[in-house]
Amino acid sequence: QVQLVESGGGLVQAGGSLRLFCAASGGTFSRNAMGWFRQAPGKEREFVTTISAPGGITRYADAVKGRFTISRDNAKNTVYLQMNNLKPEDTAVYYCALRIATTTARSSDEYDYWGQGTQVTVSS
Repeated sequence: QVQLVESGGGLVQAGGSLRLFCAASGGTFSRNAMGWFRQAPGKEREFVTTISAPGGITRYADAVKGRFTISRDNAKNTVYLQMNNLKPEDTAVYYCALRIATTTARSSDEYDYWGQGTQVTVSS
């Protein structure tokens, strides 16, 4: 059974940075595309970024392009989300997701396993 555990969330001031971690277990991580999504209070879950397996292709939502960077370490079964120049509108619960495929995807329907989420709060 695949399990995903996120960490690294917290409270940061606008303009600051955070790095999120997602540790995967129970699957063949290097063969799975990964994604990050987020959900703000009262809003639907939205796509943030995705990375192919074993890596090399990334896609970003327009709202985070140039500020966020997704990466992965297949030896550590971990995917990262580096978030720079954070804005109050980035406040949300951030979810890591795993896809049983090597190609990237923007739709949450394309992902098979989800983590429990980690809260990111950006103060103005």
